[in-house]
Amino acid sequence: METVWIGSHSGASLQSAIRNFKSAMLSRRLLFALSSLARRPAPCSLLHALSFVVALLLALCSSADAQQPAKVRRIGVLLSSSPSLSAARNEALRQGLRELGYVEGQNLTMEYRYAEGKLDRLSELAAELVRLNLDLIVVTGTRAAVAAKKSTTTIPIVIAGAGDPVRAGLIRSFTRPGGNVTGVSRISPDLTGKRLELLKETVPKASRMAALFNPDNPGHGPALKEIELGASARGMRLQPVGIKAPGGFESAFAAAAKERVDALFLMPDAFFHSYVTRIVQLAAKNRLPAMYDRADFVEAGGLMSYAVDLADLSRRAAWYVDQILQGASPADLPMVEPTKSELMINLKTAQGLGLTIPPNVLARADRVIK
Repeated sequence: METVWIGSHSGASLQSAIRNFKSAMLSRRLLFALSSLARRPAPCSLLHALSFVVALLLALCSSADAQQPAKVRRIGVLLSSSPSLSAARNEALRQGLRELGYVEGQNLTMEYRYAEGKLDRLSELAAELVRLNLDLIVVTGTRAAVAAKKSTTTIPIVIAGAGDPVRAGLIRSFTRPGGNVTGVSRISPDLTGKRLELLKETVPKASRMAALFNPDNPGHGPALKEIELGASARGMRLQPVGIKAPGGFESAFAAAAKERVDALFLMPDAFFHSYVTRIVQLAAKNRLPAMYDRADFVEAGGLMSYAVDLADLSRRAAWYVDQILQGASPADLPMVEPTKSELMINLKTAQGLGLTIPPNVLARADRVIK
């Protein structure tokens, strides 16, 4: 008896192997039937024999049809930053999709658009993706999500990390988004409080804190009120400092220094993420201990960050992509909050600022640069 080898597969490969196996079995059944008819001395009804063969042929045709390549899905990815800065998040998204059976170059095409830090280009890039008539669009960051939302109300949009989507007008609520937008948020109720707590513990004598915000970010206005309340509860007075253009950094830090602030709190924004080195250098120049929202700043010489795992957000966004491609409506898929956060501290920077990181803070650090 001939053995039909299926092999070891996973996901789409296993389904393909099963289809090949079924086809092979049908082919063998047809050959067996024909050889049986040839050997049969009978009386065998010719009509009955032909009917049997035709039925098997139809079954084979159906099997062949079932083996036709699956529909190629087309999704867009809109990002505020550059390909190099987005590489880890893009790979996490692709990995999540592969685990769900979507492989780029086989049954998936991905169209990437990068604003390269020029946030005014996001609307143009979003409109460009909409014209491609894609199955859905994945976005990272609040500004990218808003640009995509303004460009289409019909193409599903999956957020792979953004600020408060309710305050930004992207969804009605986390449990019932209600429109064409859903996905994974970059904030959680305790994230801001945790950052303020860690900064105050690290700089216990701080009484005035500057909050660097972007006036063009729709979520920053309401968030400042939350930060002000949190700072006040910890004995600090808040000094908001707005920056919305590259030429405004020096004057903003000069204004903060004039107010004699003791610490700096950077609010999450794609614009700030495009000027990591400049912000870190100005904080060092003005001797400001700073709490950042991304590890990139600490790696560049910033003091500390308490940040969500951005790659994990993109990986989790793949589940939403799969659900929507299978027919689910984004309006009915609840948004979720981040589940992984990391504290990173730069001891070399602390030493340069004349700070001693308290043992209880250092013990909580996930990563330490010495």
